[in-house]
Amino acid sequence: MLTVYSNQLSGNCYKVRLLLVQLEIPFRIVEVDVLAGEQRTPGYLVKNPNGKVPLVELEDGEHLPESGAILFHFARGSFLWPDDQLEQSRVLQWMFFEQYSHEPHIAVARFWCHYLKAEERYAEQLVEKREKGYHALAVIEAHLSRRSFFVGERYTIADIALYAYTHVAHEGGFDLTPFPSVRSWLDRVAVQPRHIPITRVV
Repeated sequence: MLTVYSNQLSGNCYKVRLLLVQLEIPFRIVEVDVLAGEQRTPGYLVKNPNGKVPLVELEDGEHLPESGAILFHFARGSFLWPDDQLEQSRVLQWMFFEQYSHEPHIAVARFWCHYLKAEERYAEQLVEKREKGYHALAVIEAHLSRRSFFVGERYTIADIALYAYTHVAHEGGFDLTPFPSVRSWLDRVAVQPRHIPITRVV
């Protein structure tokens, strides 16, 4: 059985849990307390020298870190991965966008505000995080204003990747009211078969 080193607070870890549940792939969770630094212990660094979660231990003992790589690894050949080559590239396009232009701003603001409870401490940095986060939300609002999902009018791992932190963006002080297409898309993702909330312990 797969072992997933995860943290319940992390949207990146939630992506992996959601994917595996929706694909009905059995796995067990090892909770890693990132606030206590458990991802920096010598034993964990042997598995992932980058010292981050999520991390999947495959049945043959190999370790696979990075949420995007994990999504890609398990989605291929499933309903979450398109057959068309250009659509495959579009899925990766949006996953790269999420990790470079979306997650560094929305996820970090959420971490500072919701988990560290340190909005005042990071007030100056939050100005830039929210400016860039709102820019990312505007990009996906424009894209989703003409579509039901990110790629090919079907639910894919691009949607999983972007859903994880978008649906909890309010926890970082982002107001989604001006983004009706984003909000409608969030509702569509939430009713997909075998959807689980980020708060569910699996």
